[in-house]
Amino acid sequence: MQVRFVGCGDAFGSGGRYNTCFHVTGQSANFLIDCGATSLPALKRLGIVRDDIDLILITHFHGDHFAGLPFLLLDAQFSRRTRPLLIAGPRGIDTRLTQVMEALFENSSKTKQRFDLSVVALEPEQPQNFGAITVTPFPVVHGDSGGPFLAYRVEAEGRVIAYSADTEWTATLIPAARDADLFIAEAYTYDKVVKNHLSLTTLEAHLAEIRPKRLVLTHMSDDMLGRLDMLGYTAASDGMIVEI
Repeated sequence: MQVRFVGCGDAFGSGGRYNTCFHVTGQSANFLIDCGATSLPALKRLGIVRDDIDLILITHFHGDHFAGLPFLLLDAQFSRRTRPLLIAGPRGIDTRLTQVMEALFENSSKTKQRFDLSVVALEPEQPQNFGAITVTPFPVVHGDSGGPFLAYRVEAEGRVIAYSADTEWTATLIPAARDADLFIAEAYTYDKVVKNHLSLTTLEAHLAEIRPKRLVLTHMSDDMLGRLDMLGYTAASDGMIVEI
C-alpha cells in the first residue's frame, strides 16, 4: 500500500502547501482521507484519477479538510463518472455536505448525480466496514465549531494507517494509533501550546505509549516549517509518497 500526501498544509496554506488530503491506494483500496478546499487542483496536478476513488473519509467540517467536496463532486458530474462513491464522516455529514454545496454552487445539491453517491455518518469507537477496509473513528478535541471531530484508525490489506486529524492532545490518540504501520500526526507547532492543536513536544511525550512503526508529521505552521532541518521525524510535503 502507499499513501500520497496530496496536500499536507494548514488552514492558512503555510509554506504554500495545499489543504489536507491524503490518497491511499493498494491492491484493492483506493480512498481519500479528508478533502480540503484545494484538493481538486492538487489531485489533478499529481495526475490522480479521481474516478478510481471509492471512499472519502472526512475528519471534521472545517474548510481545509472538507470544503473540497463540492468541487470534487461537480468535477465528477461533468467528467461523467459512473463508479459509485461513498463519503463518510462525523454525525451530521449529510446536512453539512448539502450546506457547503449550496453555499459554493447554488442548487448543486439538488442535481441528481450520474453515479451512485452514498453519505454515511460514523460513530466514535464503532468500527465500520467499507468492503475490505475497516475504519474505526475516535473522538478528538478541536474546538466548539466544525465538529464532531474524529481521528481515524484504518485497517486495509494487512496494514494499519492512523491519522490524528486536527486536535490537542487527548488520550484517545493512543488506541487510535497504537502500533500503527503509519501514524500521520498533526504537529502544528514545535513546543508552543496552541488551544485545539498538537505540538511536536506534546506528541513526543506520548510516543512510547503509542508505539507507531512509522510517524509522519503534517498540518505544520510556519513555526514548524522553519525547523524542518532539525526534526528527527519525517515531515510530510505535498506530493510525497510513503510506502507501507
